[in-house]
Amino acid sequence: MVVEEIKKIYSRYSKVYDLLFKNISYPRIKHAVTMMNIQPGEKILEIGVGTGFSLSLYPSHCQVIGIDLSPEMLEEARKKAKKLSLFHVDLREMDASCLEFPDNYFDWVVAAFVITVVPDPVKVIAEMKRVTKKEGKLLIINHFKNHNKFLGKIEEMISPLCEKMGWRSDLSLEELIEKANLKVSYQYKLNKIDLWKIVFAENNK
Repeated sequence: MVVEEIKKIYSRYSKVYDLLFKNISYPRIKHAVTMMNIQPGEKILEIGVGTGFSLSLYPSHCQVIGIDLSPEMLEEARKKAKKLSLFHVDLREMDASCLEFPDNYFDWVVAAFVITVVPDPVKVIAEMKRVTKKEGKLLIINHFKNHNKFLGKIEEMISPLCEKMGWRSDLSLEELIEKANLKVSYQYKLNKIDLWKIVFAENNK
């Protein structure tokens, strides 16, 4: 996948994204944000904020910047932020692989359901680390390739089809951890059969 293709795909999703994906994404983001234990004054970056249905989950005592490649998706997010009077939220169009923020700026960087959407996940994680404070943390929520060899092979086979819909299904968490030098604190699923993982990581610069 390349950036322009991703923008086109998600511009088409913008009006129906919540209908298609909110029931999957929202419960997992809600649980993870609760686990973050966000402190007053902390700065949070959410990459791939999409239509912004996660924005109301962040407490008003922190500062939140949400970025996304798609202006159409961001327009939906801005409508939500305005309707809910989320004055602690700032939304910007930006490429997650080239973040326009200084080093050591955020306390948390969140990538929810986006790491298999971007063309280069390792580069995105490197950028996440760069803009996070040394004592800050990273949160990744995503589907990763199944450990079962048979199911993993199926995910590899269908990945080209998934890419046409805007994501890939064959990304291995273990390979990502190794290539991105990701220091995972803990990882878990909401239940044993869940297809999505919640991953908390230290910022090991």
